[in-house]
Amino acid sequence: MKALALCLALTFSLSASAQTGPTPAAAAPEEIGVLKTNLGTMAFRFFEQDAPQTTAHIKKLIRDGFFDGKLFYRVVKGHVIQAGDGEGTAGPKVKAEFNSHPFVAVTGGLERDADPDSGSTEIFICHVPRPHLDGKYTAFGQLIEGQDVLEKIANVEVEEKYVDKVAFHKPKQPVVIEKATIETRTTRPVP
Repeated sequence: MKALALCLALTFSLSASAQTGPTPAAAAPEEIGVLKTNLGTMAFRFFEQDAPQTTAHIKKLIRDGFFDGKLFYRVVKGHVIQAGDGEGTAGPKVKAEFNSHPFVAVTGGLERDADPDSGSTEIFICHVPRPHLDGKYTAFGQLIEGQDVLEKIANVEVEEKYVDKVAFHKPKQPVVIEKATIETRTTRPVP
């Protein structure tokens, strides 16, 4: 009888642990980029392991107030929203750190010109997956909140403009980064 009770207890214990599944990874504090815009707030985690120079550069720009008052001057629904100085020449250049993060919707990237090592102050956030950017631009982070704000920005009315067949649509009403900050939050690791 004791053997039966022990067997039932062991079976119940194994069954209960199988139902709860693996223990999730521990939460850890990390620095998060926060963009407060006139259409709402977006927050993103950085890919520090895969783009350390780029994330350090963007964090410095944020801490120095560079993005405060800057516009999302390029809004192309079905592609990206882009902010910065409009030229990408206001800061030092950052060596490309192409990595394995795909440019899916909500991925943030560092804009550049034809030179892969010319990224500076221009950032973009993908509205939809843009696989043609994979391995050609540095992915520096991913939105963890504010996807609804990304959607609002991507859907603003724009003045269509093309430069050498590339869409540079400008919002009819300004989309302003009112304040960019770095916050330390406790988050779960990216799966």
